[in-house]
Amino acid sequence: MKQMKLNNLDLELFYEKLENGLEVYVIPKKGCKNTYVTYSTKYGSRDYEFVPIGSKSMKTTPGGVAHFLEHKMFEQEDGTDPFVFFSERGADANANTNYRKTTYLYSGTKFFEENLKYLLQYVESPFFTDENVEKEKGIIEQEIMMYEDSPFTKAYEGVLYNLFVEDPMKYPIIGTVKSVRSITKQDLYDCYHTFYHPSNMFVVITGKVDPYEAVKIIQGVESKRSILSSGKVEKKRIKEPQKVAKPYEETHMNVVIPKLTIGYKIPLFPFQKMSRRKVLHYLMMLFGIKLGPVSLFQEKVKQEGLMTTDFSFDYIDTEDYFVILLIAETNSPDQLAQLIKQELSNLEISEADLERKKKTIISSFLFMSDNIYQLNEKAMNNIIKYDTVNCDDYGEITSLNIGEYQKMIPNIQLENHSIYVVLPNEGA
Repeated sequence: MKQMKLNNLDLELFYEKLENGLEVYVIPKKGCKNTYVTYSTKYGSRDYEFVPIGSKSMKTTPGGVAHFLEHKMFEQEDGTDPFVFFSERGADANANTNYRKTTYLYSGTKFFEENLKYLLQYVESPFFTDENVEKEKGIIEQEIMMYEDSPFTKAYEGVLYNLFVEDPMKYPIIGTVKSVRSITKQDLYDCYHTFYHPSNMFVVITGKVDPYEAVKIIQGVESKRSILSSGKVEKKRIKEPQKVAKPYEETHMNVVIPKLTIGYKIPLFPFQKMSRRKVLHYLMMLFGIKLGPVSLFQEKVKQEGLMTTDFSFDYIDTEDYFVILLIAETNSPDQLAQLIKQELSNLEISEADLERKKKTIISSFLFMSDNIYQLNEKAMNNIIKYDTVNCDDYGEITSLNIGEYQKMIPNIQLENHSIYVVLPNEGA
C-alpha cells in the first residue's frame, strides 16, 4: 500500500490498487467519530456513446441512462432496501449522478465492516427486469417535470444547452421524458457491465478508519467476484467547436424577479504549457476577484439596485474548455449583462488582489481538512479529472503569482459566451 502526506494538512493518503483494477483511497482523520465512504464509477450522463464490453461497435444510449441506472441499483433481487439496511445500522445513505461520475455513499459511526461490505455488494448486484424498468420510468418522469418547474434549473440547463454544440454536457443529467421512455433493460446492463467494472471504479474513505483494515475488507469482497475482463472503456471522442450553439435566449416562467444567466466557454488549448490545475485556479480567481461577493463590482451594482443577492457561480471543465456560469436575480438583466461585459473587458488584476484571493483559497483549503465530506469530495474530483489525488494543493496555490497570470491574459478568450434570461410570465 502506498502512503503519501497531504502537504500542510497533517493528513495522510493511503492508496491501494486491487488485482481486479479497483482503486482504494483512504484518508484517516484523527479524533473523528464518523466515517464517510463513497463508491464511484467514472461514468456520468455525458458518456452516452461507447463500445460495450464484448462488442466491437459503438453504442448510442438514450439520455439519462446513467441517472436511471443509479436509481435501479437500489432495487435488489432479494428485496432488501439499501436505505433501510443502512438506517438500521445508524448510517445515512445516498447516491448521485453528474456529467462524469456516479457515486454511492454512506456515512456512520458504527458497523464499519458490515456497512462497507454491503455498500460494495449492493452496487455489484444489478437486478433489472422489463417490469421494474418500466415502473421506474414513471418515477423519473415525475422528477423531470418537477425540475422543469424550477426557474433555477431552467436557467442553468438552458445556458448549458446553448453553450455547447456537440458535447453531451448540453443535455440534462436526468434526461428528457422522451429519452427516459426509450431506455431498455439491455441499455442498463450494457452500461453497467461496461462502466461498473472494477477497473473503472474507485472507493474513497475519509474519517475514522484504519486503512489496512478497510483495504482488507474490500479485498475480501472483491476476491469473490466473477467478472468479465475489461480494458480501458472506449468512448466517443467529443469534438466541441469554440463557437456557442446559441448566444442568447429568453423564456417566461412563474418568477417575480428575472434571472440572468451568463455562461462563458473558455478554450484551454492556448495554455498547454502550463499545469492544467494552475490554469483553472487562475481563471476561477479572475472571476472571483472581478465579480465575486466582495468585489467592487458587486458592491456597485447592489448600491444601484441592480442586484439584491450575490451571484451564484458554477465552474465546469471539459477536456478542451473551462466553463463558468453566473446566475443573478435582477430587474434589469440587459443592463447588468452589459455592465458584466464592461467589467470583463479588462482582465488585469492587481498583485494585492491576487495575494488576497490566494489567502482566501488557502484558508478554505485548510478548513476543508477538518471536514471529512469535503475531503472525500475533493479526492473524488481529483480522481475523475486527473486520475490521481493531488497531495500538494497548498504548494500549488502558494506558487500562483501575478507574473504568471499576466502572461495568460492575451490568451483568455471570453467572446464565446451565451446569455439565458428567465422573465416573469407576461401580464404577471
